[in-house]
Amino acid sequence: QVQLVESGGGLVQAGGSLRLSCAASGRMLSIYPMGWYRQAPGNQRELAASITSSGGTRYADSVKGRFTISRDNAKNTVYLQMNSLKPEDSAVYYCYTGPPTVRSWGQGTQVTVSS
Repeated sequence: QVQLVESGGGLVQAGGSLRLSCAASGRMLSIYPMGWYRQAPGNQRELAASITSSGGTRYADSVKGRFTISRDNAKNTVYLQMNSLKPEDSAVYYCYTGPPTVRSWGQGTQVTVSS
């Protein structure tokens, strides 16, 4: 069973930066995509960024140019560097890994951006 532990959330002023980390435990994780979804109160969960096993990345239009996703396969860890944060980035951020049919999720980490 895969376990995901997130860290790095918090409160930051608009324009600031945060770096989220998500460490996964389990076998053969390096072959699966990893990524981050986010969910704000009253909104659906949306994909913020994802990265394939070979390093291909995908971003939501709303975060392109501000967020950077990366992974360290040796550590089974995925990172999300978030710069130029906006109040609308405030949400609970969840990391995931695994194939689409059997996804594993972290517990979520709160990001709050004050104006």
